[in-house]
Amino acid sequence: MFITQKLCGTNYPVSIAFIIVNEFCERFSYYGMKALLTLYFKNYLHWDKDLSTAIYHAFSSLCYFTPVLGAIIADSWLGKFKTIIYLSIVYVIGHVIKSIGAIPSVGDNTVHIVLSMAGLVLIALGTGGIKPCVSAFGGDQFEDKHTEERRKFFSIFYMSINAGSVLSTLITPILRGDVKCFGNDCYALAFGVPAVLMMISLVVFIAGSGLYKKSPPEGNILLSVCGCIGFAVKNRWKRSKHDPKRDHWLNWAEEKYPKRLIEEIKMVLRVLVLYIPLPMFWALFDQQGSRWTLQATRMNLNIGPFVLKPDQIQLLNAFLILVFVPIFDMGVYPLIGLCKINFTPLKKMATGMIFAALAFVAATMVEIDVTKTVVPAPNSGESLLQVFNLMENEVKVQIPGNDLFPDAISSYEDPSEYQRVQLRGTTKNLTVKVTYNEQVHDCALTFHEEKSYSLIIHHGTTSLQCKLVEDFIEKSENGSAYLRFINGHNEGLNISVGGQEFEVAPAYGITPNKSIARGEYREVKCISSQMEYIIDLGLLDFGASYSVILKTNLQGIEVFKMEDVHANNVSIAWQVPQYALITAGEVMFSITGLEFSYSQAPANMKSVLQAGWLMTVAFGNVIVLIVAEGAELQQWAEFVLFAALLVAVCIIFSIIAYFYTYVNPKQLDNMFQDDSKEDNLKKETVQDLALIPVFRNTMM
Repeated sequence: MFITQKLCGTNYPVSIAFIIVNEFCERFSYYGMKALLTLYFKNYLHWDKDLSTAIYHAFSSLCYFTPVLGAIIADSWLGKFKTIIYLSIVYVIGHVIKSIGAIPSVGDNTVHIVLSMAGLVLIALGTGGIKPCVSAFGGDQFEDKHTEERRKFFSIFYMSINAGSVLSTLITPILRGDVKCFGNDCYALAFGVPAVLMMISLVVFIAGSGLYKKSPPEGNILLSVCGCIGFAVKNRWKRSKHDPKRDHWLNWAEEKYPKRLIEEIKMVLRVLVLYIPLPMFWALFDQQGSRWTLQATRMNLNIGPFVLKPDQIQLLNAFLILVFVPIFDMGVYPLIGLCKINFTPLKKMATGMIFAALAFVAATMVEIDVTKTVVPAPNSGESLLQVFNLMENEVKVQIPGNDLFPDAISSYEDPSEYQRVQLRGTTKNLTVKVTYNEQVHDCALTFHEEKSYSLIIHHGTTSLQCKLVEDFIEKSENGSAYLRFINGHNEGLNISVGGQEFEVAPAYGITPNKSIARGEYREVKCISSQMEYIIDLGLLDFGASYSVILKTNLQGIEVFKMEDVHANNVSIAWQVPQYALITAGEVMFSITGLEFSYSQAPANMKSVLQAGWLMTVAFGNVIVLIVAEGAELQQWAEFVLFAALLVAVCIIFSIIAYFYTYVNPKQLDNMFQDDSKEDNLKKETVQDLALIPVFRNTMM
């Protein structure tokens, strides 16, 4: 007989300490890795935002399909302990492969993609496979009479999930952005730390092996449910039309399956019908790690003395969950009750959907403001053009067939915006007329469609000269600024800014754009062959692109900083309302939905509802995948589409809910007196408690 060792004279098994540490480390590894994925796809694998979003949600979807597989393996074959061990090994291997794929020196981009995808598949199998096992295994460690201790254990278990999520989402973006390796963001380190945490998780779990109570596999109810449904359909199909009709199509399984099981499945199916519209909520909710993170990259990440990383803002959801749950339970719901409003669970879920839709309305408003700082890319048959006048006096520029610069351009004037040059073809040679000191100069220039240019007007050896250079107008996806130098000095210059080296040729030489971390650059060394100068570049702000023109004067070098692409001027704080709304919606939708589902299903069917709930999350991510790759909408329009779809789904859900009749599953005990009520109560207590952290895990 197994004797459970207790903690310091209490009724808590020593083994639960290993399980809680294991869960904290595993959640740290998962959320720390997942927080980086979208930017990793975009900046390291060089995928566009739509493909990055699609693969992110494909991975998320797979993470919620695999728990069903893990539950079947644990209940029908290996048992919970061995399933956790074996799939954790798969999990660790996935993390290691993922980290190796983030090392630039390991192969080319194709190798990085193959390693990254292989690692993610293994991680999805590992994290999903152990998801339904760990919490239930922890519940198994308690004796049946210690229900209060078991309940407190699950509260601590849930807190370990939140702690791992918050800390990892805070720390891993710092490792990515603030630590530089291989000359860029250190994704290898940022993925490597979660890999180490998962290794620690596995070692800690194995270390407690001798202390665990290990229950043998007892069979999986989900397989029995599927078998019963399949047999009923098959049996009904085989029977002739002359056979007597039955009250319900599931009754065609009576020849093989117990009547109680059939009645329990009927109850479950009534709840699962309500699940049909639910994936749309998760389609919106899970975009916090994809579309909303990409939105954050184009915002001003400075909040007071702190500078956030765009992938850190996701931790706001985990933090707000801890704040909102007690507020709703002890404040909002009691107040609604005092107003004599019958706020049923299904009404709460519908309200949660509306809050999620409002979150995307807020995200739309933010997106519209954010895009005002973005330079719209040139369309087919046109180019973009701005003019730098490096002469002493103003110039007037005329482009044939285009009236783009009606006003004179002052000396060293910072262009306000790019102008669109209509080419009416893929390439066009234009003779641009530049008037300076009442003399007209002809500049023969060649423009290509869908390109952006700067026209630099400067002194030549004998007269005015024109130089047309191609510009880079894309905003940085990690919040950095782009910088280039134009050298009006008579010598070549070497300039070091933020770890980047610029070699600027003399006679109006131009450097390529280089990424510079956002910050103040007041004392920048500028070295020529004869002298060393100190120049002040001031603030290089989030997402901006600068052309810095260096001009010789009597004091040395004069600096003119031109802002080619405007800085991100919308504060990241404007994302707080959308996070608050989506979290409020989550509290009303997810927690209420789970509690409602459990109240409407028999105790031994709760694992079936677990599978159904996880499937709604998985299919919600599939919806995002389809829209991201197929809709081809502007981002604000895509947000509006998702909000509208959720409102429509909410209406459908409300109609289905209106016709739903609440039931009491315990009525089955009166119908089938031969079943032990004591056994049913015992199963119900264990399963109710064990599934709480598993389901709340889906909300983070």
